[in-house]
Amino acid sequence: MTKYLFYFLAVIFFVGCGTDAQKNGVMKKTEDTAYPYELLQDFSGHPIVFYNVENLFDTLDSPGISDEEFTPTSEKGWNSTRYADKLEKLAKAITTPENKRPVLLGLCEVENAHVVRDLILTTPLNASKYRIAHFDSPDGRGIDVALAYDLERFYVLHQEAVPVVFMDPTERPTRDILYVKGVLQDSLELHVFINHWPSRSGGEEASRPKRERAAMALRHKIDSILNIEPNANILIMGDLNDHPYNESVENVLGAKHPVKSPESSLLNLQYPANDKGEGTYNYRGEWGILDHIIVSNNLYSGNNKLKVKPQVSHIVYEEFLLYKNKEGEASPSRTYGGKNYYGGYSDHLPVYLYLEKVKKPYKKFIPSPQKTIQPSTRNEK
Repeated sequence: MTKYLFYFLAVIFFVGCGTDAQKNGVMKKTEDTAYPYELLQDFSGHPIVFYNVENLFDTLDSPGISDEEFTPTSEKGWNSTRYADKLEKLAKAITTPENKRPVLLGLCEVENAHVVRDLILTTPLNASKYRIAHFDSPDGRGIDVALAYDLERFYVLHQEAVPVVFMDPTERPTRDILYVKGVLQDSLELHVFINHWPSRSGGEEASRPKRERAAMALRHKIDSILNIEPNANILIMGDLNDHPYNESVENVLGAKHPVKSPESSLLNLQYPANDKGEGTYNYRGEWGILDHIIVSNNLYSGNNKLKVKPQVSHIVYEEFLLYKNKEGEASPSRTYGGKNYYGGYSDHLPVYLYLEKVKKPYKKFIPSPQKTIQPSTRNEK
């Protein structure tokens, strides 16, 4: 009896802990044991969503990070009422595709795991049993990336923070890349990367080497996976702060146009939207794609029992997410403009896609070797 009681208490403890905290190191295994592979539910029809949520901070002044502007006494006047309102609005945007809760939700510009937990527990998202994959990044403002996953549909095997190291050691550190490996129903393995590459602060050209370093770090990790598992199903999501055609994305990372370069090992599903002049972000009246969904060739074509359906990603372009100026020009309805509170959703639009199981795989695809990109020698200051 004592043995069974101990086992029961241990299970309760591990499930209660979840996977949203990591204090030591940059690697961990999942602590959730409630849903082994054979009990996972069907994921088809549930979207996979990525969303830059524009400075999702709590209202507390946390030591060690520069978050003072998002407190009740700051010029922004960030308080619990505004915080709760933003959480509700973000949840509405996230559940817009098919009015369903996502099986995977990639997020960037979150202060910590606590704000992600609040987003899940205090909104309609709480109807699903989400857990959180997250690491505190070295970013000076304290903004991180995170992955919320439906525990009943995705079982995490491994999670890791992939550091982005600049050539100039005096450069301010940036966000880590979040890597999560897990399985969907029928033991279909999926490798997921959540990104928020360095911004264009200081100008596109001056900041370009930083994004190229992020692309190199991501490509190195992907190659380490493909070297062991050439048919791996890989899903990359993130605000890369570059367009699909920029050097960091197309050449350093090697994410190519799915129609023009169908044999590439990585295919950028945002290219069709880019070709049509659509965007996820509006800068001075001009739309552009900064938020990407990139997949391995096998995931695109269904060679390894899992496939993008259809073979494209989507932008949540809805009226309630937009602000229109006097000329009728639309842009994402943001929460703040400087210190001015607008009460919108985010300065980015969400992107999403669907996956489906493939019963009869297509012809086996073996990716061609990735050309080695040498580190930039330009001054990064």
